[in-house]
Amino acid sequence: MSMDEKDLKKLVEAQSENIKIPDSLEPEQMEHLLESRARKKRNRYYGKIAAAAACGLLVIGTAVAGTGGFDFSTGTKSDKQELQMAADSGAAGSAEGAAESPADSSKSSAAGEQDSARAREPFEVTDIKTAKNYDEVYEYIEAENKRIQEMQSTAEEYAVMDSADGGMSGGTAKMESSAADTAASDDMAMESGGASGYSDTNIREEGVGEADIVKTDGKRLYIVNNQQIQIVGIEKEEMEHLSTIRLDQECYVSEIFVKGDRLIAVYSQSEYRDQGDVSTGEYGGRYLQYAVAETFDISKPGKPKSIGKISQSGNYNTMRVSGDYVYLFSDFYAEIYSSRTDRDGYIPTVQGKRIESGDILMPMGAQAEKYTIISAFSIKDPEKKVDTKAVFGSAGMCYVSRENIYICESDYGNYGIMPLAGGGSSRQDVSRTCIRKISYKDGKLAAVGQTEVDGTLNDSFSIDEYEGNLRLVVTVTPLSSDNGIEPRLFGLAEEAEPEQAAKDTNSLYILDENLEELSRIEGLAEDETVYSARFMGDIGYFVTFRQMDPLFSVDLSDPEHPEILGKLKIPGFSEYLHPYGEGKLLGIGMDVDETGTVTEGVKISMFDISDPENVTETEKYVLENTYSSDVFYDYKAAFVDVEKNLIGFRVDGDVMRYVIFTYGENGFECLFERELSGYAWNARAVYSGSRLYLVAGNTIESYDMKNYKKIDDIVL
Repeated sequence: MSMDEKDLKKLVEAQSENIKIPDSLEPEQMEHLLESRARKKRNRYYGKIAAAAACGLLVIGTAVAGTGGFDFSTGTKSDKQELQMAADSGAAGSAEGAAESPADSSKSSAAGEQDSARAREPFEVTDIKTAKNYDEVYEYIEAENKRIQEMQSTAEEYAVMDSADGGMSGGTAKMESSAADTAASDDMAMESGGASGYSDTNIREEGVGEADIVKTDGKRLYIVNNQQIQIVGIEKEEMEHLSTIRLDQECYVSEIFVKGDRLIAVYSQSEYRDQGDVSTGEYGGRYLQYAVAETFDISKPGKPKSIGKISQSGNYNTMRVSGDYVYLFSDFYAEIYSSRTDRDGYIPTVQGKRIESGDILMPMGAQAEKYTIISAFSIKDPEKKVDTKAVFGSAGMCYVSRENIYICESDYGNYGIMPLAGGGSSRQDVSRTCIRKISYKDGKLAAVGQTEVDGTLNDSFSIDEYEGNLRLVVTVTPLSSDNGIEPRLFGLAEEAEPEQAAKDTNSLYILDENLEELSRIEGLAEDETVYSARFMGDIGYFVTFRQMDPLFSVDLSDPEHPEILGKLKIPGFSEYLHPYGEGKLLGIGMDVDETGTVTEGVKISMFDISDPENVTETEKYVLENTYSSDVFYDYKAAFVDVEKNLIGFRVDGDVMRYVIFTYGENGFECLFERELSGYAWNARAVYSGSRLYLVAGNTIESYDMKNYKKIDDIVL
């Protein structure tokens, strides 16, 4: 079996975190260039799919009366009955970890037996220990250094052997992109404000604020424009440029957040520190990267004033706001070749001071080289740090609920070109995720615990906290060297026999507030990958995409006894799911023709979820000659307002466009369409009162939302 591109992205992107990116490659222009290339490559991949394509809507919820399932008269149990057997046995901790029909059970392989054995063992939960001193931290750095050297030595040996054989053999590898987040309850919709009169950023968790590249408070627009932040008045029909916040030349603004008369600009800043000694003729230095949150007083929007900033080591990851407190996240890459006395190489700093060893949270594994740094400060006192924690391990995706922070570190073991740190061993047989839980309240951070589960998350929509429990759906990728899908070093490994190849499966886990396992369902949708997910209270929805095998769609919920509810099989797949009022779920993804060989364009779907046992796609709309959307990799780019019945996003194709739809009895209707220039990749739409504002590049256009006729424009 060859790895599909979505899985290939998982491994390579996760592994690429081991490589420190030069500062010259950090600006957003480079990021956009790479993203554009990735989209083109992805489009070519879609066109090469050789089997009928379908997406599965996996529905997870509380027990529903009735035992009927989907029975296609195949001579075996219905999918619902099969998967319910898996759910029941999984919850009971039996050896039957995957759903199998009687006909398939006789074909269980050794890999399947290993999966079953593993299913009987609950995942290990440990306390998060803090570092005793910096020397203890350095021991992990040394272990990682040694592991990397061993891997390099092994790679060189393989290269010599392959050269003797006369050439390179073909190979594949997996990689993944993480990105985005979800809402925690079924009443969550976009934090836009039908009631408040203006829209806000599409956020991951209701009640937890997020930064973005465009913000509005109903009176003004605040816009990230390269190294500047522009403030534009919108109280009148004719927009007015009020002021510009200019940052230093070495600062690159990532996002902004606005609350009341405060604006927080989050940016990256680099510094060169000369460490040479001219008297001895020694030269050298180091580039240091910092994530900075600078707060401005905007009570006088024409004259914004800086009133304080927090700076910490590493590259900016994300930020969250809860109440009056801001939580800044950055990823710091330790230099594994640093000497023990060179503390600056492997100990991060906040406000110019090294983080105390007691605030460094140690990893589960035996080696580590990266930190996720979290610092909290008050909007009212933006220059004073309240608390800091440095989560030492391999860094990863951050999911923030209303009360807790979860750092999710993907672990592909010692396989691939540049294996991850974090404790993966050469005997690890599947991909894994280390979940590290930290509580937060009023700026204070406290370690709770950590565990490691089989499988990796597609994005932050695949993990959700609800009523104290943590629910997550993962794709489990086999890594054993004898299963034929091990990522090869430089393409040198020999091809395994196809019949021996283990296949990806998907699992759902429910953990309690202490990360102890409550239940699990394993073996879902064999040879498929989770593409999108959305948890909505007691119900969860998951979309998978298949290459060759039949598509499963599953449902699970009740914490200790999740139950299979329904299945939906349709061409194409949804990359993003969003609640859309009572009994409806919006999907944005790709349409695929009946043969599964050609994509037809970006598709928006409306699912009827009023009966979780019988989910249907009631309507769909395909945008022809398009191949991607920014919503696929950035949920903040989605403009969705259920109350106003508006759905907006950018689509890429022959031309780049911004579109806005509404949904009604006649299905989807396009209300607005605007062609964008090639520099408008960061387009956002917001509204205030009865006017819509489209921000694209350095241009703002306003429209009357009654008829979408243009009112005004301004170039910044």
